[in-house]
Amino acid sequence: MTVIGLDDTDSRTRGMCTTYLATRLAEAVVDAGGRVERTLLVRLNPAVEHKTRGNAALAIHTDLPADAATDLAAERIDALAVDADTRTSPGLVVADDDPETVPDAVADLAVRAVHDQLSLATALDVADAAGYEHRGWAGAGCDVAGRGRIGALAAIGAWAAFDEWTYEQIAYRAFDRCGSSRDVNIDSVFAAADRGYPTVWDTVDREDGQAVCVPNAPGPILYGIRGDDPDAVASVADGIDGEPIERDRCFVTNQGTDSHLQAGTLGSLQAGEAYRVDGVVTESPETREGGHVFFTLGSSGGDNADTPDDAGGEATADCVAFEPTKRFRDRVRALRTGDRLTVCGEYSDGTIKLEKFAVRELDRTERVTPTCEGCGRRMKSAGSGQGYRCRDCGTSTPGKVTRQIDRELERGWYEVPPCARRHIAKPLVRGGFDAPTHPER
Repeated sequence: MTVIGLDDTDSRTRGMCTTYLATRLAEAVVDAGGRVERTLLVRLNPAVEHKTRGNAALAIHTDLPADAATDLAAERIDALAVDADTRTSPGLVVADDDPETVPDAVADLAVRAVHDQLSLATALDVADAAGYEHRGWAGAGCDVAGRGRIGALAAIGAWAAFDEWTYEQIAYRAFDRCGSSRDVNIDSVFAAADRGYPTVWDTVDREDGQAVCVPNAPGPILYGIRGDDPDAVASVADGIDGEPIERDRCFVTNQGTDSHLQAGTLGSLQAGEAYRVDGVVTESPETREGGHVFFTLGSSGGDNADTPDDAGGEATADCVAFEPTKRFRDRVRALRTGDRLTVCGEYSDGTIKLEKFAVRELDRTERVTPTCEGCGRRMKSAGSGQGYRCRDCGTSTPGKVTRQIDRELERGWYEVPPCARRHIAKPLVRGGFDAPTHPER
């Protein structure tokens, strides 16, 4: 077997798409007499600086000899990759290996590329030790040639590194239409999405009225349908009406798996990585400029929240639901000091960017000024340290009292809506979570 790895052939502003290049390359492999076993779409660490929107790398599993595969891939990169963007740095790695039995170092690099931030030197050391052919290109003015070899090598190791896979059926428009408005019948998208749900997910955002599967970027993708079954995603795609489709392909992918999340603890989080963290709300949610909602999560909810964890006190981190997460912010605003949570998201600048959270325990009480049992009026302070007194009846109590309150939230998992979900984040509707779920549609 031969595995072809590709990455970083597109641009945030000038379009193209590495999935399109991989599709064209897979077709060329077949035209050259080879067989394509599968095409992988691997989402890497979404916090990486040098990325386009989804940070995807591609791998093609084929029986074409490695030298012929290398030449074909290089030809397609030369012809299709964006070469006028200073951020674009295409990379190609070709492995004369079975994808299930690549060296451990290659599989390990795939895991690290999803969790961490790697250097090109690290990737090239691993590729050279494995004896893999690799080539690099640089966009105009780019000072690094072939940075995409990091993702390309990670895509080669992904099949051995990960166990959970989903599918995406991508339809491509005529290439000369790139940059023009997409002609897709939105009513047909919503109808097809309803038929496919929940096996097919994140096709639309029903509350926001948005066809999530139709991108806004100026590339060749017309729409992409994600789900747990290849036949199901193909069926939903077939039900969408719109402009002519030039070609399409079903990718095996780690999208919707949460494979980027690592178990972490407050006080030991590393910037640029994504975590699943337990804690307690120590400062209530606050809506700040721009509509972003922040709260503070502590390791134990104690009174010494500003004390570093390694000093025996409490570690804390801010958590934020950004404005584009829309109604998810209302779930965050409903939190209170004392609520125990598990939160998930990328950590940077001391802040966890929320993708989902689980309510483990709700604080269902609050401390309030007591009410006089005789007259029913609220008592007044009797002075500093002297408790409360009813001025009419003369009754008193030593301090505030506890009362039960209703909460808008329930125990279980809450998530951002489909319109705000990262490609790699796992939708609640897919199941497998450790508490009740409240999926967004």
